[in-house]
Amino acid sequence: MKRFSGQSIASLLYALAIYGFIFLPVVVLVLFSFQDGRFPIPPFKGFSLRWYEAVLADRRLMEALTNSLVVAVVSSAMSVLLGFLAAYGIARFKLPAKGLQRGLLTAPLTVSYLIIGMGLLITFNWLGIPKSLASAGIGHVVINMPLCFAIIYSQMGDHQANIERAARDLGAREWQVVTLITAPMLWPALFASFFLSMTFSWDEFIISFLLTRFDVTLPVEIWNLLRSGLNPKTNAVGSLVFGISVVLVLVLELVVFRKAKRS
Repeated sequence: MKRFSGQSIASLLYALAIYGFIFLPVVVLVLFSFQDGRFPIPPFKGFSLRWYEAVLADRRLMEALTNSLVVAVVSSAMSVLLGFLAAYGIARFKLPAKGLQRGLLTAPLTVSYLIIGMGLLITFNWLGIPKSLASAGIGHVVINMPLCFAIIYSQMGDHQANIERAARDLGAREWQVVTLITAPMLWPALFASFFLSMTFSWDEFIISFLLTRFDVTLPVEIWNLLRSGLNPKTNAVGSLVFGISVVLVLVLELVVFRKAKRS
């Protein structure tokens, strides 16, 4: 029988404490979303799906859920497209001050979402652009495009450039090289960028709160529910948001990263 040293036991206890600190709030959230009582507080008063039924029957919550999905999908697709084009241009062409341009493209990753949201709000007010889901989508592109650029740019190597050069020598036009050669070779990075952007956009609150008015995303609608006090519906909808985020991460791991490892 394998004997565990004191150091191994201490390491195990430390790991359990860390994971417990991280996941205990989520476990409590999910647990009390199934409680039959009207208040999501101990003690647990029996298993029930009534609050999930209430969430699915709530028109405002379902509209906010749809809005979040639309904004996440559209903004993520735009972020991947713009990030790919920027990465391709900087990696494959001789541009002035390429290092500076690369730094400017990734700079939003180091800026608080609150600062970005306030800057976009002031800019849109100055341009006369009203608050809307489209404005929130633009904000999500601003915060997600640098991430997509960083992921895609890191995967653009010299071997791909050689294949692109060979395609040009065989008569391929530039748009054919980009769409038929470069993009397929980079598909793991493109899919990873898309699903990560989806995850961040799906959970994003600050920019959505600042740039929407009547049509809001799900995180903003959850915040509106929390303003009225404890409500088991917030636990249920929070569990749904967490579940969708987990699904996106699992899809990213199973579909993208494992195939990339096999390749």
